[in-house]
Amino acid sequence: MIRIKRIVLYRHFSDNRADQTKIMKILAIESSGLVASAALVQDDILVAEYTTDHKKTHSITLMPMIEEIMRMTETDTSELDAIAVSAGPGSFTGLRIGSATAKGMGLVAGIPLINVPSLEGLAYNLWGSKDLVCPIMDARRGQVYCGIYRFTDDANGLRYLESVREQDACDMRELIEYINGRGERVIFLGDGVPVCCDRIQSECAVDFSFAPAHLNRQRASSVAALGRVYFEKGLTVTAAEHAPVYMRKSQAEREREERLGGSV
Repeated sequence: MIRIKRIVLYRHFSDNRADQTKIMKILAIESSGLVASAALVQDDILVAEYTTDHKKTHSITLMPMIEEIMRMTETDTSELDAIAVSAGPGSFTGLRIGSATAKGMGLVAGIPLINVPSLEGLAYNLWGSKDLVCPIMDARRGQVYCGIYRFTDDANGLRYLESVREQDACDMRELIEYINGRGERVIFLGDGVPVCCDRIQSECAVDFSFAPAHLNRQRASSVAALGRVYFEKGLTVTAAEHAPVYMRKSQAEREREERLGGSV
């Protein structure tokens, strides 16, 4: 089922002077795919971002990256207003590591978490695009995690991220058929692009392009920026309440079901 939702993407300034002088600090964690990324945003300023995508597991890279950001920016965890975490879908192991890291920090500091859908965070890389934005993540076995988004303005000139097709797991052929049916130009990005590039080029009947290198993978800065929007709308959870969105069974669970003849 396709649902439409809109997210207001603007800063609401309070009339209260004390509120205006308070700097909002949000730490963001992104580990839903191959990329490990952490970022710190203070109000509208990206103060620090640390991103790697090179042969090391998130269990090795993520905490040292966060610690370095906090050290370099002289920020204590107690100063954070919230922690935004890429909540899935994506890599089961990566999501668990990111989730555990965010939950642990949130519980210790007593601060809320912001669950940012991974594909919305990835789409946010292309803020302001006039084309449809289609982030795709390799879900293995011929499937991708995907969503389709657009940026648009309402009658008051406020910019929204509109979810044209909400994130789900599907076969790439099904996604291309849906895109062809809409007939609109689209930009693809994500780690699913190299895997599905040939199919996109041969089967996509609409004008399309691929996002450039600096925008085509997950970034914690985008998770932080979108997380700030959610925060201002009151869309937070406690650290204890947070849970990642897996969307599919893990590979281990699927293999176990296959061994047992699908009886589980």
